[in-house]
Amino acid sequence: MKNTIFCSMMVLAFFALSAPLRANDEKQAVMRVIEEAYVKGVHIDPSGEAIRKGFHPEFVMFVQDGEKVTMVTRDEWITRIEASKAKNSSGAKPVVKHEFPVVEVSGKAAIAKVELYKDGKHVFTDFISLYKFEDGWKIVGKTFYRHPNS
Repeated sequence: MKNTIFCSMMVLAFFALSAPLRANDEKQAVMRVIEEAYVKGVHIDPSGEAIRKGFHPEFVMFVQDGEKVTMVTRDEWITRIEASKAKNSSGAKPVVKHEFPVVEVSGKAAIAKVELYKDGKHVFTDFISLYKFEDGWKIVGKTFYRHPNS
């Protein structure tokens, strides 16, 4: 009887202690998707392929212009990025750094606040929403603030 109780307590302790590890694994997975698809795929080495891999097809970016808000789809954004890349193909690439002040995961939903710097200047603060699908985390939405003088 004592062995059964002891074993049961050990199993419960294992699951209780492993929950934070699983949550940390999910946060790491969210950050990897953002780093590969957004930081690298949009800002460091623009790539429609990288963006498509990490952004859900139904992704939308909300863009504020005064009192107006417009929505940009994933594919519209890729078209803009690729056109900009073609114009600036010979230009020097900026040094891009990023930070994650906030990453929160709850089940299959996550949010991240991303601070993006180019050549040492704080350019964007992004608020990115993600869902977890069968093939992993996908970016589904984004709002942002573009810092002045960037």
